[in-house]
Amino acid sequence: MMNTADRSLAMIDYALRRRFSFVEMKPGFATDGFRNYQERLSSDIFDQVIAGIVQLNQVIANDDSLGDGFCIGHSYFCNQEKISREWLKNVIEFDIIPMLHEYWFDDKNKCQQEIENIKSCL
Repeated sequence: MMNTADRSLAMIDYALRRRFSFVEMKPGFATDGFRNYQERLSSDIFDQVIAGIVQLNQVIANDDSLGDGFCIGHSYFCNQEKISREWLKNVIEFDIIPMLHEYWFDDKNKCQQEIENIKSCL
């Protein structure tokens, strides 16, 4: 059962959906633009992390309680001139892992497994 705060947010969501168009945006890891960006960076560790995120997105998309709408987008990894291990570590630690905790708050083992998988890409 939803708590009061969740119901309030649901009402806002419905109100917005009645008033505005919504366009589904899928992660763009396979687009020509992102692939060109990835090639320009020429970073093995970046390539490993992106492959890990693509694999994680498959897990998310196939999860009955999540699905395609919860996949992690490419924008977390954009607009860098040069890639460092430290920058990638920060993106994973401060952006990706908190999302995974929210996604699998009710399945600590699954959450930990996916965190370990993505950290192993670093």
